Amino acid sequence: MLNKRRITQLVSVLVIVALVVIAFSVIGGKKSSTPSSNNGAPSGTITFAEAPGAAPNYIFPYMGCKYFSVANINQFQELMFRPLYWFGVAASSAYVPKLSLGSAPAFTNGDKTVTIAMKGWKFADGQTVDGQSVMFFLNMYKADPTSFCGYNGGFGIPDQVKSATSSGNTVTINFTKSVNPGWILYNYLSEITPMPNAWDRTAASTKSTCSTGAYGAVATNVACKAVETYLNAQSTKSSTYADAMWQSGVDGPWKLDSLDSLGNATFGANAKYSGPQKAQVATVKLLAYTAAQAEMNDLQAGKVDLGYIDTSVLSQPATAPGQVGPNWSQLAARYNIVTGPQWNFNYAPFNFSAANPKHAAIAQLYIRQALQMAVDQVGIIRNVDKGYGFPISSPLPPNTAPSISGPVTNPYAFNLKKARALLTSHGWTEKSGLMTCTSPGTGATQCGKGITQGYTLNLKIIWASGSPSLDQTFNAEISDWSQIGIQFTHSTATFNNVIGDCNGGAGYEICSWGGGWTYAPDYYPSGETLFTPKGGFNPGMYADPKMTTLINDTTFGTAKLTAYASYAAQQLPVLYQPQSFSPGEIIKTLKSDIGFTPNPLANFMPEYYRF
Repeated sequence: MLNKRRITQLVSVLVIVALVVIAFSVIGGKKSSTPSSNNGAPSGTITFAEAPGAAPNYIFPYMGCKYFSVANINQFQELMFRPLYWFGVAASSAYVPKLSLGSAPAFTNGDKTVTIAMKGWKFADGQTVDGQSVMFFLNMYKADPTSFCGYNGGFGIPDQVKSATSSGNTVTINFTKSVNPGWILYNYLSEITPMPNAWDRTAASTKSTCSTGAYGAVATNVACKAVETYLNAQSTKSSTYADAMWQSGVDGPWKLDSLDSLGNATFGANAKYSGPQKAQVATVKLLAYTAAQAEMNDLQAGKVDLGYIDTSVLSQPATAPGQVGPNWSQLAARYNIVTGPQWNFNYAPFNFSAANPKHAAIAQLYIRQALQMAVDQVGIIRNVDKGYGFPISSPLPPNTAPSISGPVTNPYAFNLKKARALLTSHGWTEKSGLMTCTSPGTGATQCGKGITQGYTLNLKIIWASGSPSLDQTFNAEISDWSQIGIQFTHSTATFNNVIGDCNGGAGYEICSWGGGWTYAPDYYPSGETLFTPKGGFNPGMYADPKMTTLINDTTFGTAKLTAYASYAAQQLPVLYQPQSFSPGEIIKTLKSDIGFTPNPLANFMPEYYRF
């Protein structure tokens, strides 16, 4: 659901670029091309089901981690506001030059300079999407980097930018050192969303100079922070999303006509879209749900064209990972069931914050190891997910190419006996079903730093509500954890609320929004966002100097991800969870130019669909 970076000399750069190209083959140009749109006038309406409890709740494409979700970005904002560089069509995660607002970046000056030529597409209000539109985003990023979830202190843009300027349709960025072109494209230029002058304001009728100011100048920073404050306030009011200001910035195939308080959104075709793939239907409706059952009721009634099905209702499993089994009998006559790989991994953050009352327990590796060994991923995939999933034991997606990383073995296979032995061999004794520290201290056979006599392993977990399969998953884990003497109390909340709770909350030891991490809009699966102290999305506040060094080797250096991923598998900065693939349901009357295999980045691109 919710991202990732390299400084080298020329030969090393070519190595990394080759790895990236192998992993994500480019779509467009001479290698392959996106399908052309049909020439008829748009007609008809497509209905798309939002994930339970995950209605869009933020429209400004410069957002903190609380809002950095697939629901807000891939399936809402990007229908309207296109990023500088587009990635992912059909079953591919590839860079798509044809759908990008800028031409491919040109690196010169020993890879210290990148020049971007904009294509001159238009915003809905007629303004050209030009170099100044890119500078608007860059100036705001420079002024307040920590407010953007993609920011990683010391890495890439803006921290390694010496200067940035624009002239007409051209943007020039100078870096302080040579950079890795593939890394900068896939993990930093990919984050930029050009913004219109109409958003450069501090009040409804007060214009500002964030978009036009000199990069890094004090006056520009002051202006941009004021603009950000205003736009952030507007973005928290969903009633404003369809108004003239926000919609003036539309440069994608769709404009928002309405959004109600529940999250039901109606989009109309943007007749002024400059790109190659025009809308083929007149209207797209996003339907909001609080629980999976409500959506499945609408599927049975034929009210949804593209939706999801909770695997708990399937009577037979998938034939193999990445394949589908028989559809739910209530839908089989009207819908086709689909599935596909995802460019992500599933996990639940541990809470390493010192504010966490059980911080001392979470800080002990052997306790995290015991918790991980008591997670029966294979059994959950078989019994809960009906075969629609993969076991996860590292931060790498299951389909990571060998060119990016060598094999990473699972050090903590499911084994309740070994998990229990880890605890008893470290000074714990089970009393009334609850492990209690009876040998405090920091010795090899003692409980560990900060754990006192009588300390108990009664912990808390929170997860997203509305999904029967997610409930079943964690109920099974809680049951197995109880067998090794670790007792959990749990609570649930909506997806959006859990995302907020996981960022800095103190009332849990483990939290899960249920979807893990999709590597987008930072597409190379390195770990600086997730596991460095200044990472843009490190809700558990994990920090380990060796982990940071290994990550730097893959970002500033040329190392494959193998050593980093293996260390992350061993050290358990997070609790790895089975990666389930919720099957999609596609109404049989719908047609597509790109097929119906779910996009690995979870992009929703209804402009390719028609009846």
